[in-house]
Formats: sequence, structure tokens, C-alpha cells
Amino acid sequence: MKMYLMSLGAGLLVGTVYSLLNVRSPAPPVIALVGLLGILVGEQLIPFAKTLLAKEPAALSWINQIKPHMFGHLPEGNEQVEVAHRAATDVEGLRS
Repeated sequence: MKMYLMSLGAGLLVGTVYSLLNVRSPAPPVIALVGLLGILVGEQLIPFAKTLLAKEPAALSWINQIKPHMFGHLPEGNEQVEVAHRAATDVEGLRS
């Protein structure tokens, strides 16, 4: 979640700089972003309806199908930093 907030903050900062410089953003207009959200939600309607017709708990559909597709997998920065640190340590060990 922290990465999403950092991304939002970076976007706000860049938008502010664009505004100060009177430059148009290359980003798509809000109407296009709303359309993309509609596509994401629309893709999930059929799997969700199948879950309801099968009388399975809606939470099961949310956890297994909708949440991973709609929100993606959160980045695991700590693990990547640890792997990079191990690789750097291994390279230093080979040099000596």
C-alpha cells in the first residue's frame, strides 16, 4: 500500500510542476481512466455472477478472483532489496 501512496504523491508533485510551468500533461484525460476502470469492473461481473449462482460465498470470489485482478499484487520491496543485497555481497566475495 505504501508504494501506491508514494506513486500517488509523485503524480501529484509532477502535476503541480506541470501546472506551474503551464505544460499539458501527457496523461490520458479522466474520462479515459474512468473507462478503464469500467473495463476492469466489467471483466469481473461474469465470474462474480457465477459465484453467486453456485451459492458460494461472495467473499471467496472477491479473494480468489476479483481482488488480485483489480488491484494486482502489491510489490514486495523488502524481499527485492534483500535479494539485491545478497547478490552484491556475493559479488564482493568473489572479488576477494
